[in-house]
Amino acid sequence: MSGRALVFATRNRGKLVELRQLLPNNRVLSIDEAQAQLGMVIPEVDEDADTFVGNAAKKAREVSRATGLPALADDSGLCVDALDGAPGVYSARYAGPDADDAANNAKLLAALANVPAALRTARFRCSLVLADVRGPLADAIITADGVCEGEILTEARGTGGFGYDPLFYFAPLGQTFAELGVGSKSDLSHRARAMRAIAPELQTYLAKTQA
Repeated sequence: MSGRALVFATRNRGKLVELRQLLPNNRVLSIDEAQAQLGMVIPEVDEDADTFVGNAAKKAREVSRATGLPALADDSGLCVDALDGAPGVYSARYAGPDADDAANNAKLLAALANVPAALRTARFRCSLVLADVRGPLADAIITADGVCEGEILTEARGTGGFGYDPLFYFAPLGQTFAELGVGSKSDLSHRARAMRAIAPELQTYLAKTQA
């Protein structure tokens, strides 16, 4: 692997697997791995911004500042047209601050109970932000966005993925994200699209600042 170590500012194992597949030539540390290697506790970040990029930038900057390493953060979520873009930035806590995937999916299905199939259009959105506050970037950030269009089914399908994947139907392949599996999803997802957009600048930056 080449370039500087990169801390991915998440504890979501599903996201970490996807990112490592998308950046096979870089050493990507999870929050827990960074804490163990650096012998420190990285504080939780309060995601209180009202946009995906705002939350991602806050996470990336705070983790970079704490570790002294470049940090990549994402904020992503599901935006449903019939719900005026909800759950949006609240996707992970749609059913409450301690909600799990099952609770969030159940609330989404209840909210769409009387919405016909033609109006159940939705999209996953992802904002990725790289920060390196003690490095050459200083207060600047590198950003990219990705979007994947789909629709919300009336019942879950598939056992893979995480979050709203079992309900998110991707018409070009005739499957939900939970049915696609990690390999196919990693090529098509909102996060994959954001990563492809940011990857050239990210890899160039890491190579230039290699310790």
